[in-house]
Amino acid sequence: MARVGQVKSPAGERLSDRIAIGVLTRAFPPELVDEVIAETGRVEQRSRLLPARVVVYFVLAMCLFFGQPYEEVARLLGEGLGNRGRSWRVPTTAAIGRARRRLGPEPLKVLFGRVCRPVAVPGTAGAWYRQWRLVAVDGTTLDLADTAANDGFFGRPGSGRGVGAFPQARVVALAECGTHAVFGAAIGPLSVSEPVLSRQLLTELRAGMLLLADRGFYGFELWQAARASGADLLWRMRKSAALPVMEVLTDGSYLSTVHAEKDRRSRRNPVTVRVIEYTLAHSGDAAVYRLLTTLLDPRQAPARELAALYAQRWEIETTLDEIKTHQRGPKLLLRSKYPWGVEQEIYGFLLIHHAIRQLMHQAALDHGLDPDRMSFTRSLRIVRRQVPAQAAFSPRQTHTGTDPHPC
Repeated sequence: MARVGQVKSPAGERLSDRIAIGVLTRAFPPELVDEVIAETGRVEQRSRLLPARVVVYFVLAMCLFFGQPYEEVARLLGEGLGNRGRSWRVPTTAAIGRARRRLGPEPLKVLFGRVCRPVAVPGTAGAWYRQWRLVAVDGTTLDLADTAANDGFFGRPGSGRGVGAFPQARVVALAECGTHAVFGAAIGPLSVSEPVLSRQLLTELRAGMLLLADRGFYGFELWQAARASGADLLWRMRKSAALPVMEVLTDGSYLSTVHAEKDRRSRRNPVTVRVIEYTLAHSGDAAVYRLLTTLLDPRQAPARELAALYAQRWEIETTLDEIKTHQRGPKLLLRSKYPWGVEQEIYGFLLIHHAIRQLMHQAALDHGLDPDRMSFTRSLRIVRRQVPAQAAFSPRQTHTGTDPHPC
């Protein structure tokens, strides 16, 4: 199937050359940015070269053009402002750093919560299993600037050979498998495990979702908390765990029970689960995969289909790689020297990734394609080329009822 760079409109224009129009202000309208700034108490009381709205867009642009110096990113945005006939003096690196500190991480975090949602519609190819929206949870780590503040808050990895070269932040994400749209994220120190961080994401789950997770996430309490969201679950579980066979079902799967730690010996307060065990044929992998699911009826979801479906969990691995390798760049450090800046920067990366993926989804939908068949790397390059010409917005905040002091 054709990739995004090969699909052409009737006029011969490449589809990928049209998906980036207004990426920053389309995904994050100035009016919404102003609402978020007011909500988080970041409205300025006096006029500044870098008002809060511009700083939000600067952080987003910084995460889009990662690796570029502060002043170069500001210049790129300034070109867009100049297209509207406005002159805008490019601020110094020190001024930008102070403006980022004034803004803090909260506006980016709130903006993420307002904008980043699942984007698949019923016609989106590859986003559904029967009536369920496929979503997955997983985590990663990001290397940070080697400062005492980052080291003290986030920590760094260690082994028998010593400690790692750089502090690391742990990020756990919740993503839509078919579109790679991240719609939940939790950030924490390296000492906080992925299952613990993932508890912050459960409020984003809904009935009608099927959540995929690797074996590192299973724990009775987390399983129960995820079930309580209304979503259905399909998680891998360690083969060593003892699961009694309560009833063998027609498709070869079986019903079993799981228990809280305190009830494990007595088998009190059982929770019924369905277990699917299989090996991967013709792969040379003799490992037995064991899946637990809340879908108890094999007629509703046959074991063979669920075993094949579990491979969709790798889509979140690809999603995290898009952010770490392609957006950030391989082996590059986040630039922020303080924990507040690290959090601000990570949410900036997530917002930009969601904006690009949302545009790719719309382009795929318009042309009847599976979003997975489109090139994220090429789309990212095109967005980077077009943003300067599309960044034309007023640096002043809009005058709304929630903002009595426009600046």
